[in-house]
Amino acid sequence: MRLSSRKALGIAGRSLRPGRPHHAQWFLTNRCNRQCLSCLAWRNPKPAAELPAREVIRGLDILRSLGIIEVVFSGGNPLLRDDIGEILDHASRSFVTTVYDNGSLALKKLGALRNADFVAISLDSLDEAANDRTRGTGAWRSAMEAIDGLKKEGVSVAVSVLISQANLRGIVDITKSFTDMGIPVLYCLYGSDSTVEKSLFRLGARDGDLALDDRAAAARVCDELIELKRTRPGVLITTRTLRALKKYFLTGERAWSCGALRDFLMIDPGGNVAGCHLKEPGASVFDLPGAWPTRKFRELRTESAGCETCLYLCYVFYSLHSGALGHLSVLWDRRRMIASLWRSAAKSSRR
Repeated sequence: MRLSSRKALGIAGRSLRPGRPHHAQWFLTNRCNRQCLSCLAWRNPKPAAELPAREVIRGLDILRSLGIIEVVFSGGNPLLRDDIGEILDHASRSFVTTVYDNGSLALKKLGALRNADFVAISLDSLDEAANDRTRGTGAWRSAMEAIDGLKKEGVSVAVSVLISQANLRGIVDITKSFTDMGIPVLYCLYGSDSTVEKSLFRLGARDGDLALDDRAAAARVCDELIELKRTRPGVLITTRTLRALKKYFLTGERAWSCGALRDFLMIDPGGNVAGCHLKEPGASVFDLPGAWPTRKFRELRTESAGCETCLYLCYVFYSLHSGALGHLSVLWDRRRMIASLWRSAAKSSRR
């Protein structure tokens, strides 16, 4: 983890700039070494063209100038890139940086991961067989080894749990287990791509075993996580998000309008930008500053604001917590965890 006053001040300054995007998710590759049921990336027979590190870095500098404060690197598995260390080193100087791994490569890429604010390891169940049914044989064991190894090495590891019908009953248990060890838990929500003619890329097709059909049970999980948050700083989903999801599960009503291309954007391996992965690219990351204030992008924002196509949790979260007030509400929600991270970083720097 790279925490510095310069980085903090830069993030604070950019977060207060109105009319700017603040969150970017960059899918660095669609290559993957797992075959998860919830994802389509590994089914692509032809890997997407990937920008080299020098071009990714140029794109990151553009994102910083535009106002981005947080960058999430995912894929595929971004750790399959040989240049991931160079990319993370640069990104972590300016952004809150999260990188995802399925647990198979993290321990081999320790040097590259030390600067990331969070290394998110995908794990969906405390039960090995249940986890491997959706993530692939050996996924549970490698994820557990990675989580343990990263923590021992002082790398800021978090567990990323995909909430689905298959593991609803175990969400509270996995949250308690890892937060008891001082390991934060991030959440994704199972979703499937709607049928669209053109899109940035595809993430998942509907799977009957994973689709959240028991909405009442999903709403109860929201209540349980809200209660856990009262005593556990590592439950990394805001109360506001959980309340909005509960309302949706019980009534079908959305307490948010999509903030795609308003507060967040997505980037594919080739540097193409869209508000979300289900939309057609609107610009290259290198052309983004000129495209951002145009009529075309204003129309795309309006179109996205009325879209109710998906329930991907990152989009819901960014839409609920947009702008300066939204960022302040997230900081307040996570105040105890942030204080703990600063104390840990200060302690490490004295060694």
